[in-house]
Amino acid sequence: MTVHRDYANLVARQLQLRNDQVLGTINLLNEGATIPFISRYRKEATGSLDEVAITAIRDHHQKLVDLDKRRMVILESLQKNQHLTPSLQQKVQQADSLSRLEDIYRPYKPKRTTRAAIARQKGLAPLADTLTGKNKTPSMVSTFIDQSKGVHDKAEALAGARDIIAEEISEDEQTRSELRDQFSNKAIITSKVVKKNIEVGIKFQDYFEWHEPANKAPGHRLLAMFRGEREKILSLSVRPPLTDALRLLKKRHLKTTIWQEDVSQAIEDSYQRLLAPSLENEHCRELKAKADLEAIQVFTDNLRQLLLAAPLGQKNVIALDPGYRTGAKVVCLDSQGALLDNTVIYPTHGGRKLAEAAATITKLVSQYKIEAIAIGNGTAGRETEEFIRNIGLNSQIIITLVNEDGASIYSASEQARAEFPEHDLTVRGAISIGRRLQDPLAELVKIDPKSIGVGQYQHDINQNELKKGLQDVVESCVNSVGVELNSASAELLTSVSGLGPTLADNIVSYREANGPFSTRQELQKVPRLGPKAFEQCAGFLRIGDGTNPLDASAVHPERYRLVKKMACEAEVTLPVLIQSASARNNITLEKYTDNSVGMPTLLDILSELAKPGRDPRNSFEQFRFAEGIHTMEDLHKNMILPAIITNVTKFGAFADVGIKQDGLIHISQLADRFIKDPAEIVRINQRVQVRVVDIDIKRKRIALSMRIN
Repeated sequence: MTVHRDYANLVARQLQLRNDQVLGTINLLNEGATIPFISRYRKEATGSLDEVAITAIRDHHQKLVDLDKRRMVILESLQKNQHLTPSLQQKVQQADSLSRLEDIYRPYKPKRTTRAAIARQKGLAPLADTLTGKNKTPSMVSTFIDQSKGVHDKAEALAGARDIIAEEISEDEQTRSELRDQFSNKAIITSKVVKKNIEVGIKFQDYFEWHEPANKAPGHRLLAMFRGEREKILSLSVRPPLTDALRLLKKRHLKTTIWQEDVSQAIEDSYQRLLAPSLENEHCRELKAKADLEAIQVFTDNLRQLLLAAPLGQKNVIALDPGYRTGAKVVCLDSQGALLDNTVIYPTHGGRKLAEAAATITKLVSQYKIEAIAIGNGTAGRETEEFIRNIGLNSQIIITLVNEDGASIYSASEQARAEFPEHDLTVRGAISIGRRLQDPLAELVKIDPKSIGVGQYQHDINQNELKKGLQDVVESCVNSVGVELNSASAELLTSVSGLGPTLADNIVSYREANGPFSTRQELQKVPRLGPKAFEQCAGFLRIGDGTNPLDASAVHPERYRLVKKMACEAEVTLPVLIQSASARNNITLEKYTDNSVGMPTLLDILSELAKPGRDPRNSFEQFRFAEGIHTMEDLHKNMILPAIITNVTKFGAFADVGIKQDGLIHISQLADRFIKDPAEIVRINQRVQVRVVDIDIKRKRIALSMRIN
């Protein structure tokens, strides 16, 4: 049995897009095209939709596909159990949401034995109909007393009938729909502490006695309360006022009869035992999904800003992973990030060790022509930075702290062991710090995004949805920047459009066996990299010193012939066309449009020829924390400090002021005006000035403000 759905029309209405845009996007996705490829190279097919819109189309389309899969399962079940009628089939086919679909199916759904089922087995269904007035020829209660069926008296007969009525009310489609609206609009989330766990649940003390309208509770607060319930610190209730719910039910199901009291009892039982728990669970899932979506959006926005942080570029670097007792691990990297040397120094031990450390760094700077020094911002980071700044190095050398979140995760990974099998994880960690300075994107893609620490409640939210969202961001960032084919790691290549782990490994293996790629076309010699994969990946891979200058740009190979035609008709060579603005200005783009190439693509080509392979990231700017601020004890109220934003959440932003603990800038302290979302004001890696509002050394909390005056 086939259920026909016009997916494109539905998605277009949901997203307020044109039908042809949605249809073109869905067709491309079904053909295996990636979101970055569609956004960059198929603008004519989508009406120039960006990655955000294309992602939304993908996700909405998938929900419709999943809804139809469930629809088919339900229809098959109804048919198998001989419940399917033409009218029921029509209702199932017209259901436009999963909750509506499940409400229709509920009365027919195979279920475990219930109190109502047992009552029906005892022959009490006609009595239930008598109580509700459905039975036009009422039966006497005494006629249902049957010792052999387990009905010993009138009270047992009436109790069984009430169970049947309660279940029928709970399965009534319209009743559930109206009550669902009450849960959506009127539910109050109430949180109370589980008294036996009050001592261990101090971190949830804000929610020991808490209530607010559930539909107005911010996502981060919902996630906190759900976590508290999961850890058995809190007990939660998410229901509308009882009087409102019962009033609705009695208006629908209570009639003035001699059995009114029994039906009223059945209604209350139906709500308390069946409807409220079911709809509460459903509503909590919806609230959780909404909170998850908000948290995932925060995480992905932060991750994008972190991945697209300004790179230092190809410079020789010394990187230090600081420590007190074990000293600082030192590595020297060339401009491509290759390890040249490594050692250990003890700059915090004083005396002879301090002098030796200074001599070692001075020697390495000279020996390897070092242009920048990266220092991990963890334990002993500020002390090590101060040491480096005071040993008299050339003032042209960049000295900067680097966020080392997740470096230890990478250093212990299989990838790190495979790349540096002869070195321990402390050396690998220092290498990661240095490479983060050179190219944050290329290094951070090696680490599980959840380990980078730029989200809120990332361990509480739907992990599959989080993984999908984060992967979308990683792929978007990698492909927007582009990847140097002859130096990229397998981890970086994995995120290139159309590739993946297997093809990325095959590219690296081919490169190691045959030397650097000279043209993009050579990619087609890589094992298992077929025409479709080549189409999807080629435009995002760069060859900076190849034989064809277009290989260093984002112009796709499928348009090389077109660009060469432009050069020929402009009577210039391809290199001149790239270098000469006047030559490009003489091109009449309208001459080159056809069924597959429109103005959006042609304008992209001209823009790319003007700045081949341009990096969309900002230029690197050196930052320096306030001197003498190493620990919380060095802070005092109203102190003004330079800081770097390290995390943005819905309730505020965290900032590094140069000590181990980040401080919180509450949303109310971000600006002198009301703001709804901290992302309106701050972003990851932003340099700001903050004022110290409060220091709680015992709880290791720092309150900051960007309201300086």
